Amino acid sequence: MVNFLTIVIAINCILLMGVVLIQNPKGGGVDSTFGGNTANQLFGASKSTDLIEKLTWGLAASLFVLCIITAIIVSGGTTEIPLQSAPQ
Repeated sequence: MVNFLTIVIAINCILLMGVVLIQNPKGGGVDSTFGGNTANQLFGASKSTDLIEKLTWGLAASLFVLCIITAIIVSGGTTEIPLQSAPQ
């Protein structure tokens, strides 16, 4: 289960990097560097920005949730801190 979640997290990270690079900030970006506004041509000028922004927030939120779920599974679902025994 942990291996599956790790693969899903890796795919999520790769998609998140791609979506962030596609965004067109004030100073340009990868989108303007490689052939102009490809996303705007595909989805229309106003809808592409909304779609890319929603994808960014969705992928970031899913990454956050997946990391917390994986940490809970790895820890065995316990939140206790084990007490260390005193040296003898």
